Amino acid sequence: MLRFFGFWCFDQFFEERIMSKLEVAVVVNPGSTSTKFALFNRDGSVYDETVRHPQEEIAKFNLVSEQFDFRYGMIKQAVDKAVKEKGLKVVGSVGRGGPVKPLEGGTYRVNKSLIDDLTSCKYANHASNLGGLIAHKIAEDYGLSESYIVDPVTTDNMWDKARLSGLPRIERACRVHALNIKAVARKIAEKNGDDFYKANFVVAHLGGGIPVAALEGGKIVDVNDGLLGMGPFSLERAGALPLRGVMKLCYSKPEAEVKKIFSSESGFKAYIGTNDFRTIEEKVVAGDPETLKVYEAFKYQIAKEIGSYCAALKGKVDGIIITGGCAYFKAFVKELEEYVGWMAPVFSYPGENELDALADGAFRVIDGKEVPKEY
Repeated sequence: MLRFFGFWCFDQFFEERIMSKLEVAVVVNPGSTSTKFALFNRDGSVYDETVRHPQEEIAKFNLVSEQFDFRYGMIKQAVDKAVKEKGLKVVGSVGRGGPVKPLEGGTYRVNKSLIDDLTSCKYANHASNLGGLIAHKIAEDYGLSESYIVDPVTTDNMWDKARLSGLPRIERACRVHALNIKAVARKIAEKNGDDFYKANFVVAHLGGGIPVAALEGGKIVDVNDGLLGMGPFSLERAGALPLRGVMKLCYSKPEAEVKKIFSSESGFKAYIGTNDFRTIEEKVVAGDPETLKVYEAFKYQIAKEIGSYCAALKGKVDGIIITGGCAYFKAFVKELEEYVGWMAPVFSYPGENELDALADGAFRVIDGKEVPKEY
């Protein structure tokens, strides 16, 4: 009898495990000229696709929310096909969170207020506004009661003392790649057996910009604006600049041109004519003098920024995490570690991992590990 019961328990466990693998969340990450979407179970992606949208088609729309029908039809058709062919069951739907009002980090239920702000593009006319809208419609079509966004770009848990800039009329804002930064910190905490909500990390996201963030107890409490005007220079952005030079440039050129220079025509692109880190690494290996000079300054500025955020956490840092596209280059990460490794253990987690982070956020709510927040 006991033997029979043992077999029954094993069969029951095995059946539940199979069913769990068939349960998926639809994950949507809209970009300016493409939409990435995937089906994730609790172990990872079982299907993913990127739909490219011709620029001439996108140009027909004024607000990105007007692209909803144009994008949704293609996504829904592909998702329906994959679900049917693979025998999957959709149990969740999550989209990239667009620019919305400042929010605490976490997973948010898509409700009417959020839909209204995303549809009107109240805070910014950005493609990621479509993430929550598409996720909501997919949830409706699959008979789900809820859909979600996770850690939108306006996630804001900054310390009050970190907001002051030195001039009352100019406040430091929290604009950060929160989705990936928090996701990699959570992964490293799990890997180390640490409680994410009790651990402290400094995370450097090395991509088009270089946001470096201090995380205390699972919250981004301080971060530089990697988009414009703060932090190290990057592959194509200027970072923090001496004000005298900035003032001269601002008085000599129109505002739009100055903004373009700072945000997309600076950094490596301005110094050596490329923003491709693979090309930069090749030139470094070949010993190109000008590239080496800029490369050394690049590492130096990133190291100083990481050091300042370790100081902001009073040295109580469980790990320094290097993420983003540049983290794929192991030699570069090792050289950066020579600067900062004495402050805390250094971990590398390459890439942007946005779809994975969205899926993780959705399943934390679906499995009852986290309570969804209300917008």
